[in-house]
Amino acid sequence: MAEAPRPRTTTRDPEEIARRLTAWLAARLPGAEAVDVRVPTSNGMSSETLLFDIEHPEPPLRACALRLAADPAAYTVFPVYDLPRQCRTMRLVADRTDVPVPRVLWLEEDPGPLGAPFFVMERVEGRVPPDVMPYTYEGNWLHAASGAERERLEAASVAILARLHDQVPVEEASFLAAPGAEDPSHSSSPSPLRAHVEAQRAYYAWVVDGLSRSPLIEDAFDRLDALWPDDEGATVLSWGDARIGNVVYDGFEPAAVLDWEMAALGPREVDLGWMIYLHRFFQDLTERFGQRGLPGLLRRDRVEARYADLTGHTPRAMDFHILYAALRHAVVMLRVAYRQVHFGESDVPADPDTLILHHDSLRAMVQGDYGD
Repeated sequence: MAEAPRPRTTTRDPEEIARRLTAWLAARLPGAEAVDVRVPTSNGMSSETLLFDIEHPEPPLRACALRLAADPAAYTVFPVYDLPRQCRTMRLVADRTDVPVPRVLWLEEDPGPLGAPFFVMERVEGRVPPDVMPYTYEGNWLHAASGAERERLEAASVAILARLHDQVPVEEASFLAAPGAEDPSHSSSPSPLRAHVEAQRAYYAWVVDGLSRSPLIEDAFDRLDALWPDDEGATVLSWGDARIGNVVYDGFEPAAVLDWEMAALGPREVDLGWMIYLHRFFQDLTERFGQRGLPGLLRRDRVEARYADLTGHTPRAMDFHILYAALRHAVVMLRVAYRQVHFGESDVPADPDTLILHHDSLRAMVQGDYGD
């Protein structure tokens, strides 16, 4: 399969940002200079990332990464980019757990210096399972690894979730509560899971505002209601984008856990469903194009068993949570597709559901025909 062009993610000039960053850093840390400023090849489609080094007598050369709130002119993936919230989450996880999180150095809420709020964190070197082409395809380090090495990576990755969920006092993460769920002591307040899903409904409404709606996504929301768990389980700090493509690995051990912008409060299974499904998404795509992929990696039964062994909590209602992960991913993909339309990279088809790359598997889930 030929590699598709990456969707346009910014209208900003990286060289201009580099000059302004150097001026900002010099004022913040006299005698310092930002050098080797560059955009990573894996730059995401939400917040923008720049990599650079700091030259300064004390400390010596320091490797950094900068996360910049997305440019609204670039037809953003999400309606709001709350960088202070993201920084606060990372600092909480760093303070309260042994999950490896990059240290946040500075948060700049003033959009003046670079044109948008941003934060700077220490950069952790290592390797990340690629999204383009997906790590399930041949030709990358994870696919080339031995079965034992991939099993080691899987075990360590599931352990990230176990440690995060068990070690963060949920009351200290109350700032992550969805609107309407801040005070669970009130019987009229929705549960964290209800609030989480309602936030996704609001996000979907924003995505399709003035555009073609997705009957499939709306059917999936209806199916969620039918599968709603009787016992939603305890509330934890949910990473939100819990997948191995957001982890920097040193060998096959996690060295840095990245991308906390989707963090929220919710049941443990929100992260488990996302980790399982996002791998399955890449695996299904790989098989569709005639490759074997990595069918033994991050299997649902293995992930659930590993998590239960580590935490003593047996995952529940996983059909619901894996469907919810596929639904959430579908809404994001629909927004990305409409962004491509916005920039003239594609047209809207007669059936908007086909803009969702995994529409066949999502439909199978809605119909109850998707296997483990």
